[in-house]
Amino acid sequence: MTLFTSTSSWKLDEHQMFSDMVGRFLDDELVPNTDTWAANGVVDRAFWNKAGEAGIMGGAVAEEYGGSGGGLGFDSVVLYEQASRGDAGWGYGIQSIVIHYITAYGSEDQKQRWLPKLISGEMVGALAMTEPGTGSDVQAVRTTAEKDGNSYRLNGSKIFITNGQTADLIIVTAKTDKSQGAKGVSLIAMETEGAEGFRRGQPLKKLGMKANDTAELFFEDVKVPMTNLLGSEEGQGFYQLMKQLPWERLTIGIMALGAIDFAIAETVKYVQERKAFGQRVMDFQNTRFKLAECKTKAELLRSFVNDCVAKADKGELDAATASMVKYWGSETQNEVVHECLQLFGGYGFMMEYPIARLYADSRVQMIYGGTNEVMKELIARSIDV
Repeated sequence: MTLFTSTSSWKLDEHQMFSDMVGRFLDDELVPNTDTWAANGVVDRAFWNKAGEAGIMGGAVAEEYGGSGGGLGFDSVVLYEQASRGDAGWGYGIQSIVIHYITAYGSEDQKQRWLPKLISGEMVGALAMTEPGTGSDVQAVRTTAEKDGNSYRLNGSKIFITNGQTADLIIVTAKTDKSQGAKGVSLIAMETEGAEGFRRGQPLKKLGMKANDTAELFFEDVKVPMTNLLGSEEGQGFYQLMKQLPWERLTIGIMALGAIDFAIAETVKYVQERKAFGQRVMDFQNTRFKLAECKTKAELLRSFVNDCVAKADKGELDAATASMVKYWGSETQNEVVHECLQLFGGYGFMMEYPIARLYADSRVQMIYGGTNEVMKELIARSIDV
């Protein structure tokens, strides 16, 4: 199993070596702990530190900020390698997104202060966009950031925040001008340590992704320095979000591919060993045809994902194409995992088998990052011009 195709235009020898290294690290440090983390509802902070020490989280960041000075291909490798081991608990995807927001819009001081800590695992990042009443409608956020001397006062709440229980740095989407719509939205980075008035709700009980600490967040007159504004002026938040959302949506497509490869591999092992009516389940034509369909879907997605990674690496991934890879990837993931679980029979319904966990984890891929219905609308707009 690999992210790359034989014709991947963006792949370098360094990517293959990095992929091998990340795979070994995850096999040693992540795979043996997935069940424990799922039971605890959180990934151990020690793992974040080990990932930082291994040099996994800064592949696309300049060396002066603690990174490796590569491109988005290195982040893509980590996302795929994680998902191809059946894991959706470690919140690296959001960590990567936060790192890229700061890289793109942070001041020199902000980059020097936060990037090395995010790359080392000393800091865990979160992106607080979604609110109880807004869902995918970013323009409708009600959280406010009002000036108070040299600070902002944050008031409001957020929900479904990945890494929310453990995050040390949260990029908060807030209205700095309530009289404006999209033009009144700003992004403000908040360090959680010592933040009076900031509160995390109880861990949210989810259908899947049990190891990921998803939370509701509350802000009551939380004082944040005005120097924590991302960008040179207020009101740039909506534009910043729209520029970064293609990468977020591509991460979902990449992880969908990894999950599909894991599902197929697990299913092939099972049906080769399991016997029914005197023969291997693998020997039934239905089994072989179903797996042939799944493998074909995987290869189609692999080609599309690689094309999108190449575009993203050059800064050319547009919103419509990113919406396509998010929509198509997540839909395909759920189709394939559904078929694979069926081939396990009754055992596919047992949580002792990774396919059951993967089935539950997969469903949210069609919801977060913008629902697939929103993705279709964005795609349609690129057609209806």
